[in-house]
Amino acid sequence: MDKSGGKDSWMNRKINWKLILAIVLIIISISVYSVNFLIFRDSRNIFFYFFMDLAFLPLNVLFVTLLLDSLLNQREKKSKLNKLNMVIGAFFSEVGTSLLAYLEIFDSRSEDISRELIKINTWNKKDYASFKKNMAKHESNIELSYENEAEIKSFLLSKRDFLLRLLENPNLLEHETFTELLWAVFHMTEELACRTSFENQPDTDLRHIKGDFKRAYILLIKEWISYLEHLKISYPYLYSLAVRQNPFNKENDVIVH
Repeated sequence: MDKSGGKDSWMNRKINWKLILAIVLIIISISVYSVNFLIFRDSRNIFFYFFMDLAFLPLNVLFVTLLLDSLLNQREKKSKLNKLNMVIGAFFSEVGTSLLAYLEIFDSRSEDISRELIKINTWNKKDYASFKKNMAKHESNIELSYENEAEIKSFLLSKRDFLLRLLENPNLLEHETFTELLWAVFHMTEELACRTSFENQPDTDLRHIKGDFKRAYILLIKEWISYLEHLKISYPYLYSLAVRQNPFNKENDVIVH
């Protein structure tokens, strides 16, 4: 089968369709002007309004072009954001929610956050805005736990390929804060991969590790809250599951009672 011939035939049909439409519209326009002349016998007014319409034609084209461009850009932006939120959802499903549960153990001041987040299923738009504002003032206190070190290291190393695939996603360029979060988590993974243990490490190195943990922890909380806010508005059924998996609620239960 000649594929190129089929493509040319399709293009010809498309061009013919446009040509026929153009001819029909021109005939209709000429017919209307002719009827106008036959009824009113005033060629001067016909030519006057013809040139008036012609003068406004570039402005009409300009306004229609700008409007269509704006609508198409909004549609494209919405489409990209939807795709990006799917990526963010995959991240929290695969890594984010579990990582928050791990890092919350290292934060000796996590109760300050937990007290608020345990009631997240009752939040409204104002509550989300208030928490984000208060989060900027929160000072987490990361204390490295040797008992949980191997567990979090094993978890992150098992997700390293997944994180790399996410970083290759071009849609992430549209979301700077989430990209920053991914880099923070990936950097923490690499730091842990390069060390056999926290034990017998100098204080300078432990402070460095604490800084990496804290950076990823704070960014995770902020993105998780933003993601939940998006789900509550757009996908209530996904929001319900995410709330039931709340890593800051020690009594969380995915079973609907």
